[in-house]
Amino acid sequence: MNEPLEYHAVGERRALRDGKMLPCTVAGRALVVCQVGDTLFALDDICTHAFARMSEGRLRGTRLVCLLHGAAFDVRDGRVLTGPASRPLAMHHVRIVGDRIEVALDPQAPAAATID
Repeated sequence: MNEPLEYHAVGERRALRDGKMLPCTVAGRALVVCQVGDTLFALDDICTHAFARMSEGRLRGTRLVCLLHGAAFDVRDGRVLTGPASRPLAMHHVRIVGDRIEVALDPQAPAAATID
């Protein structure tokens, strides 16, 4: 039987707008919430190539570009669009409740990379 997801408030809805990112931490895992149009996406905030914070990069449409080496990921599904990264970013669940942005970790997501 599947356990219900545990959502955590990470910010206020007004903190984001189209083309902006919100870095946050849920249960010790670094995440970034990206807004594209009216849709929010939650992904790991650590690049799978060189352990840089994705929230310090650029969001161009649905492309999230790492500041360090230019690896690009699709925020809609985490897949790699441009190397040097070869592994996708893990995706997580995001919802709006009232004025809050809430995120739940995907229980199927691989272990997160960390930056010391």
